[in-house]
Amino acid sequence: MSSDFLVKRNLYAELLVKFGLNVQPGQVVNIGAEACSRDFAMDVVDAAYKAGAKFVNVDLTDQRVSRSRILNSDEDSLKYVPSFLSVKYKSLVEDSSANLKIIGSEDPEILADLDPKRLNTVRLNQHLAIKYFYDEGIGKSKVHWTVAAAATSGWAKKLFPKMKEEEAVEKLWNAIFDICRVNEPDFLEKWQKHDDILHERANKLNKLKIKKVHFTGPGTDFHVGFSEKALFKGGSDLGPRGVNFEPNIPTEEVFTTPDYRETNGHVLTTRPFLVNGRLIKGLRLEFKDGVIQSFTAEEGEETFKEYIASDVGATRLGELALVGIDSPVYKSGIVFEEILFDENAACHIAIGSAYKFCLENGPTMSKDELQKFGCNESTVHTDMMISSENVSVEAECYDGKKLMLIENGTWVKEFN
Repeated sequence: MSSDFLVKRNLYAELLVKFGLNVQPGQVVNIGAEACSRDFAMDVVDAAYKAGAKFVNVDLTDQRVSRSRILNSDEDSLKYVPSFLSVKYKSLVEDSSANLKIIGSEDPEILADLDPKRLNTVRLNQHLAIKYFYDEGIGKSKVHWTVAAAATSGWAKKLFPKMKEEEAVEKLWNAIFDICRVNEPDFLEKWQKHDDILHERANKLNKLKIKKVHFTGPGTDFHVGFSEKALFKGGSDLGPRGVNFEPNIPTEEVFTTPDYRETNGHVLTTRPFLVNGRLIKGLRLEFKDGVIQSFTAEEGEETFKEYIASDVGATRLGELALVGIDSPVYKSGIVFEEILFDENAACHIAIGSAYKFCLENGPTMSKDELQKFGCNESTVHTDMMISSENVSVEAECYDGKKLMLIENGTWVKEFN
């Protein structure tokens, strides 16, 4: 790679540390990545220590290890999770640490042919072992957390199969740099301006007091309702150290917690998404009174079936997010087959666990209070894209007013 590329990669690492995680002096930083991304992980390590981190831990994984376990372990062994994992993730919360997950697989299809039930057994038990981290660290923003991406040869070749490996990797890295704005000399200022826009858009939506939204488009006639406590969020969040951090880079969404009981109609996904290592394509869902009644998929139907059998909340809605086609992810023209990017190209819903912080006073509510407002609970959370340039979104407010939010994929003037 050229010296110019290395400069941009270092700037990208700086973005993740200074704006994403917003690492504070004396803070512990935990980084997770596949082993093939170790060079970029080191860029982040260097940037974190320069920002004053007290200690930086890096966990490098290899999906071949996961594959071997699924193929060769008995059922009881698949349920096992070592106790040190729970201790580690609990300490991250108690220390108000920063946690970075770097996505990008060396072999995106390495788990695709494995038994969906066995894959989901591992996922479910690992989730339960670190549920405290998800509930308190992520759900209540008690850690600074960010998800970002690194280009890999396997991912790049899957997206650009006609290119030579080196050219494909360079093209993917450049797409990441463009979408994440690090190709611009004042990228940190640009990110702050973008963050302000997302906050402003969320505030405008909150002032409307939206009761429900209606998605219409090819294969879609879909209603999602909200309690009066629902809050749209967008951009950075306030962490336990009194400073903001950005959970996703890139991010183009404004999102909220629906009242899962008020979900009705049918919806067609517009981009593929991964579940337990398998791409789900062409998913069609039918909801009635908040629960998935039926579904079909062009690919990955059995995997999706096992996934939503994880628990009762897996068949209910936990998130709704609005994204316009002004998104740089959408404008790139690339379907990334990675949720971090694809969810920022289109409006999306998520089945599974809901964000308590997207309800007024939600983080302090009891389980019964959360249930009263239709806040879903589950061990799963998977985003699926449901819009394109052919999908529109209309809002109905608690005062009876109706207005368009997104028309043919584009935010209407008031929100654009």
